[in-house]
Amino acid sequence: MKDRIRARVAEGLTRCFAKGTLVSGEIPENFTVEVPGNPDHGDFATNVAMMMARAERKAPRAIAEILVAELGDGDGFWDRIDIAGPGFINFHLSRRCWYQVLSTIYAAGACYGRSDGGSGRKVQVEFVSANPTGPLHIGHGRGAVVGDAVASVLEAAGYVVEREYYINDAGNQISLLGRSILCRALEQAGREVEFPEDGYRGDYIREVAAALVDKHPEVLDAPDEAALETCCRFGVDFLLDRIRDDLAQFGIEFDVWYSEKSLYERDMVNQELAKLTEKGLTFEQDGALWLRTTEYGDDKDRVLIRSDGSPTYFASDVAYHMEKFDRGFDRVIDVWGADHHGYVPRMKAMLAGLGRDPEALQILMIQMVNLLRGGEPVTMGKRSGQFVTLREVVDEVGRDACRFFFLTRRPDSQLDFDLELAKQQSNDNPVYYVQYAHARVCSVNRNAAEAGVTLPGPDEVNVDLLVEEDELALARLLQRYPETVASAAHHLEPHRIIYYLQELAAQFHSYYNRSRILVDDVDTSRARLYLVNAVRQVLANALELMGVSAPERM
Repeated sequence: MKDRIRARVAEGLTRCFAKGTLVSGEIPENFTVEVPGNPDHGDFATNVAMMMARAERKAPRAIAEILVAELGDGDGFWDRIDIAGPGFINFHLSRRCWYQVLSTIYAAGACYGRSDGGSGRKVQVEFVSANPTGPLHIGHGRGAVVGDAVASVLEAAGYVVEREYYINDAGNQISLLGRSILCRALEQAGREVEFPEDGYRGDYIREVAAALVDKHPEVLDAPDEAALETCCRFGVDFLLDRIRDDLAQFGIEFDVWYSEKSLYERDMVNQELAKLTEKGLTFEQDGALWLRTTEYGDDKDRVLIRSDGSPTYFASDVAYHMEKFDRGFDRVIDVWGADHHGYVPRMKAMLAGLGRDPEALQILMIQMVNLLRGGEPVTMGKRSGQFVTLREVVDEVGRDACRFFFLTRRPDSQLDFDLELAKQQSNDNPVYYVQYAHARVCSVNRNAAEAGVTLPGPDEVNVDLLVEEDELALARLLQRYPETVASAAHHLEPHRIIYYLQELAAQFHSYYNRSRILVDDVDTSRARLYLVNAVRQVLANALELMGVSAPERM
């Protein structure tokens, strides 16, 4: 709607220039059309007259008066236009204008809310990327849903999106995993071993060890180095398969699974670091190779290669992100746990040093999830084994509730996840409340079919029969959906869709509880059926965008 008003304002100004009532010939590119804070000031307001005052050498109110006279009645688009304050132009739109959104929804169907604002630009979203050293916990689950939802809203906004999981299958944590598995395998064979103090102690390690011995019994008597290599390789594959299964159950699919180990196998780390050296971005000190990140905003320079010749984790991260942009992405979005916030300045400094826009890399920080069970917090710690897995939570509350709850807060704020609330079939449960709105419309449709009341097409419906304020409020909300999707994509904030869903569901339930949809007058019934099915379509579209189902019965 804002774009339509902008277009009409621009058309009006062009006519003013042609007639000579305004003379600058310049339409400000950055004039705004916004919803006023006070509803008495109309549905939308623009500051275009004030933006033109200098070029026109007129008072803003004088410019506004000329433009308003030219805009006229807008062919029924608005009821009236007011001028307020120093020159704001306030538009009071007509009911018929608002109800035009219904035919737009019916024409677009499942595509309503989608746009081409991204113009096909390539975006990569890398998320989850949990070490393959144990099952996924609910913290990983929150990052998974946020990453998937961000990718979905970007796709809806016209971007070409690739979802990627970075497999941390190199480094000390993999050696420790292999050692933990080997020790458990030897213990299960009745042999005495000293378990590593910082080893992975979860019960899942015993399961991996049993599966290992079943497939590779020779590992029990193999030399230590060979046995450890077998345990590392088997453990990573076993746990990565579990991670894939857990994510699939959660409705998460990746386009690319990228191995950190492959960076070293292809010598990509050395190749990418050589590019940094060629640009003068590295220096040697105390036998180590450093990156000059302080020259680009970091608080200190960072070690890439230690004095013993071994690469740091930062080195592989740098190589990986350099290679991401080499693949042709216009933007790269990483979803990280909040404990990695210190890495952000150094990664952006690396890009700045390479001459790239640091803002081409955007990093979303995911705060922790406080899982409550019986009022008591559940401890999470992969190495201790005392944690609740993502699979357990999904099995208990269901995929829909889990995904919806993870998106009810900004990702950078902590989230309390109430398992009992997530299972309730009541209005207190936000996902139930939203899904029930969709199911209610489906129930109305079944009742209408039984009564012989058919859903009208756009050319058959009489929207003038929609006279209730609740009906107009619904149309206003439906009109906002495309803008909400675009805003969620622009700000990388999928929780905006969740907030919108809750607002739309609340407005629908209020209307449903106050007004009968199917009444004695058939034409009124059909008009209301037309309205609520537009609500149903938008609910379904938004839920699908968040990876949540839209049930027809509850």
